[in-house]
Order: sequence, then structure tokens, then C-alpha cells
Amino acid sequence: MVDAKVLRLPAPAKLNLMLRIVGRRPDGYHLLQTVFQFIDRCDWITLRERSDGSIRLQTPLPGVPADSDLTVRAAALLQSHTGTRRGVDITLEKNLPMGGGLGGGSSDAATVLAGLNALWECGLTLQELQDLGLRLGADVPVFLFGRAAWGEGVGEQLVPLDLPEPWFLVVVPACHVSTADVFNAPELTRDNPPVTIRAFFDGSHANHCLPVVLERYGPVRAAFAVLSDLGAKPRLTGTGACVFATFEEQAQAERAAEQMLESQWVCFTARALNRSPLLQALPPAP
Repeated sequence: MVDAKVLRLPAPAKLNLMLRIVGRRPDGYHLLQTVFQFIDRCDWITLRERSDGSIRLQTPLPGVPADSDLTVRAAALLQSHTGTRRGVDITLEKNLPMGGGLGGGSSDAATVLAGLNALWECGLTLQELQDLGLRLGADVPVFLFGRAAWGEGVGEQLVPLDLPEPWFLVVVPACHVSTADVFNAPELTRDNPPVTIRAFFDGSHANHCLPVVLERYGPVRAAFAVLSDLGAKPRLTGTGACVFATFEEQAQAERAAEQMLESQWVCFTARALNRSPLLQALPPAP
């Protein structure tokens, strides 16, 4: 926190350690079982209060109209819901790839909701913020929840999990995967049997979107092949495009990253986190 009217907050990435598709609702949304865990790679958002009620994005993304940006939509939603007359200047430092399955846009929206709830003194509860967040996207609630979690429904029914916190090597293939295209793919299997949390801990880590993504996106397929050649076990986060492998030690992850970088792959290492850094960065409630 810089002062009473300015907040600078992290918007961390997440990985899906499992993603099962177990049904589809009448409105078209898919019913999921998934496991979310945060990593210490973040976008950063600065919120500077305005007294004129305007919401202004100081760092628009190329090709994204300001009023379509999730940070602006989150601020406008909270403003409308609470009736506050306060405004905000939003500055976004973008470090997470778009279309990578790391939840960057959803995390940005969650950070704006949580940050403005504090900055504007709205007084909404965590559950109220999660309900608002769900209107912006299915992944937004978990970033507000702030803990590694088992997710069901469309991903908003959350149970906290205590997971190991290993190191990850995250590879960023040179493509943008459209979540909508993957979920609308006719070849996607949508009636997989549900499993229990215990099954996940016993090793059930399937991602049911993986066959569709590997078939449609050559760069993701290539990343899987290269990681496999290194002796790592590649996995897909969400609908991708990012691919990750798990390592017990930081040095192991960094050695694998060096080999990937030598082959001209974009990648980074990150530590798993069971608690979102956003929780520590928010000012205490009055």
C-alpha cells in the first residue's frame, strides 16, 4: 500500500493440476472437477482512487477495447453493485501470457474487486465478492478465495486443499488457445465420470481438454514432446496453451529451464503457493 488512496497489488497465476469435464448445464457451461494451485508469478495492478467516479485504464492492452477489459468491467461491476460514487485509475503491469491457461485475466479482475472493496470501503464479504466475480468469469472466484482448492460446478464450488508446494517449469508455447473453441469442440468428451478428492491425491491428474488441444495446436504438441525428451512429465494447465512439469527442488526446475531456453522455448520457473500473495498484500479490514 502506497497511501490511503493508492494500492499496488499482485494478481497471481494459477495452474490446474487436474481438469475433468463431467457434464454440461442447459446454458452451455461445462461442469468441472479441477484442482487450483497458485504460483509466485504475477501481474501487478495499481489502483489510484478518483473522486469524480470515472474508471480509467491507464495501460490498455493492444486490441482490447478498454470497456471490454476485465479490470474495467470488474471496477464497473463493483461500482454499480455498491452504488459508490468513487472512481479509479487502473494501471496494469502484464507479466502473464494471454490464452495461456494461467488465469491472468481472471486474476486481474479478482485483484481489482478485492482491492477496490478495500480502497472504496465497500465492506463486501468474501462470499459477496466471489458471487460478483463469477459474473465476470468462472475462474475469478478462486482468485478471491485465495487458497489452493478443489473446484466443482463451473469451478466456483471451492474446497480448500493443503497441497505440496513444489517447483514448476512453465513453458509458454507460441500460440493463443481459445477456451471457447476448446469447450465447443465436437470431439471433446463431456460425460466423464466424476472422481473424489482422494482420487486426486492418489494420482488421478487427468486433463480432459488435453487431447483436443494437442490435436489442434502444434506448438503445444511440440512443447509436450520436448519436455518428454528431457525426462519430465508434461501437463497442461486449464485449456492451455501453457505446459508445465513438476520438480521437487528449485535447482532441478532451473536446469530443465536452461535446456528449454537453449532450444529457444519461452519458459519460466515458479514456486507453488497454497495461499495467494494477494491475501497478504490487501490492507486489513477496518
